[in-house]
This record gives sequence, structure tokens and C-alpha cells, in this order.
Amino acid sequence: MASTTLTDRAILRLSGEDVEAFLQGLVTNDVAGALPAWAGLLTPQGKCLFDFILWRDGDDILIDCEADAADDLSKRLAIYRLRRPIVIERDEHIAVHWARDGATGTPDPRLAELGQRWLAPPGDPADGWLAHRLALGVCEGRAELGDLLWLECNAAELNGVSFTKGCFVGQENTARMNWRQKINRRLVVTAADAAGPRTRVFYSELGLAVEHRRVDDLGELQLPGWLDRAIRTPQEQE
Repeated sequence: MASTTLTDRAILRLSGEDVEAFLQGLVTNDVAGALPAWAGLLTPQGKCLFDFILWRDGDDILIDCEADAADDLSKRLAIYRLRRPIVIERDEHIAVHWARDGATGTPDPRLAELGQRWLAPPGDPADGWLAHRLALGVCEGRAELGDLLWLECNAAELNGVSFTKGCFVGQENTARMNWRQKINRRLVVTAADAAGPRTRVFYSELGLAVEHRRVDDLGELQLPGWLDRAIRTPQEQE
């Protein structure tokens, strides 16, 4: 069996009456649109609580999320459920799979270069996902994203937010930042020998750190192309 299972991911299955509409008013991306899609569940101030990838399975919605956060995410969604006849449960029969290339699955909705992703019964653990993801400058999970403004997590550049679908939790501040094009800080991945004052997570085995930096403090960094294009001023792009 191919070694493709991402063991740090889990699946939550949401089933019941009008699950799509339930999530549509909560999460940052368009659940009624094409899935899979990367999305976040934010605070009312627009800060990241959880990030995940949404999949459709018939009338059910599957949430591909950080395994360590699955129970907390389930509880948070249950708060919003109120009296709706919606079931939120962990599906142990399905796992998240990844391959750097190949024909199986679908391109990661954040960035095609991340590779192929699909859902299937669990198999052998995949190797190399973390290093590959960080090499492309893509961050995920509560340790890297948690409590930061969603647009500071590069959500717009990585297809993690819809500004046309209507309301979601944290939408007002997120939309205002986008309209004003005022994103003063960004989450970046940089080479490092040790954790520093701006480090959120230090991966010593890879010599990499996830840092939250002001945009005017990114000059010396080698940024991935997708992020470099997003933060350069129009004059620099000419």
C-alpha cells in the first residue's frame, strides 16, 4: 500500500438537514461553490480559530482538519448548531491522503504546487508533507495560524476566503481589510537556526521557522513567488 496517509489530519462528517446552509453562514469560503476548498472559522474580530479543507460527500460535508483540533472544532460547531437537526461526528473510516504528484486525487485548493489530495480509507503514513508544505511557504494549523487575522495568514492568496458569498463569522473586519488593502503583517516561513522573537513555530529538524512579521520587515527574506507578488507595491511590480 502506498505511503500517502496524513496521520496528523482527521475527518469530521456533518450530516442532516441543510448542512451546506449551516456552514455557509459560518466559514470564510463558499460552501455552495466548488469543493474541495480551504476555509477558516474565525472569531467575530476576524482572527483564526481553525482552518480546514471542506469536501462534499453526497448531502454530507466532510471537514479535513488538524487531528489535534478536531474535538475542539466539533464542539465549536455544535455551539452554532443550536437546535438544527445536524450531526457532527468524527469519521474514522476515512483518512486524508497526499502525494507530491501523480493522477490520484485533486490539486490542493490552496496551491496546486502542494500536490494531490484525496480522501480514502487509512493506509501507511506519508513522508515529506511538512517539509514540502513549508518549502512553499504555506502555513496551517492552530500553532502556526491561531489567533492571527485571517488575511495575515495569506488566506486571500491561498483561496481561503470568498468576498462575494455573503456573511460569515469575522466577515466585517476581514472584508474591511481587503477593501482597504491594509494588511500590515504577514505569516512567512524562513530559514532559522533557532526560534526568535517573531517565531510562532520553530522546526529544528528542518531549520525553518514560521514567523509573523510586519510587511516592511520582509525585505531580506526569499519569499515564494505567490506571496512575493501579493505584497510588492505596484511600483515594484512594474
